[in-house]
Amino acid sequence: MKKIAILGAAGQIAKLAEEMLLKDSNNELVLFLRHPNKLDKDTIDDQREKIVVGDASNYNQLYDALSGAGIVYANLAGSNIEDQAKTVVKAMDNRGIKRLIWISSLGIYDEVPGKFGQWNKNILGSYLTTYRAAADVISDSDLDYTIIRPAWLTNKDEIDYEETIGAKTAFKGTEVSRKSVAKHVVDLIENPNGEIRENIGLNKPNTDADKPAWY
Repeated sequence: MKKIAILGAAGQIAKLAEEMLLKDSNNELVLFLRHPNKLDKDTIDDQREKIVVGDASNYNQLYDALSGAGIVYANLAGSNIEDQAKTVVKAMDNRGIKRLIWISSLGIYDEVPGKFGQWNKNILGSYLTTYRAAADVISDSDLDYTIIRPAWLTNKDEIDYEETIGAKTAFKGTEVSRKSVAKHVVDLIENPNGEIRENIGLNKPNTDADKPAWY
């Protein structure tokens, strides 16, 4: 069995990834989150899923939750995201876990060009600084991380995306589906040697514009 810890398991992308991961009978999941009421417990596979209530900024709670895990997928959010990143790195180091998939945001490296880049900065503001600080914690660690920076997220029922590799590479497009991001996360979990210590932008092809079409 492959044991995967999903941090922030109530998130929309995390729920989609959870569904995909359960299709492989060799996967066992730890669903780590603060608010278990946000999960549909009727769909939880008690044989292969364990719900753990905790805060990713709480070292003891996180360290306990990571027992036996081989891969950590962090779908975290909040104004204390930098503190959460520090706790994740510390807990993983002390558990001897190397592989981390970390969801961040487009624009944290000022890598989004043109009018869309300016629009993105105007909308997200200080959020970008906070999430950049968290990403720096991850990239400065000794973990085998992949940082994923999705474009603006949609709920479209599609898997359609392309990648930009590297924090300094100009970001493409304006949107991407949550399902596409989840699929990329699952692909990395199923092939954990891929994109080690890489920083990846994800977008739907041919969506370049001054802002997302639906905004």
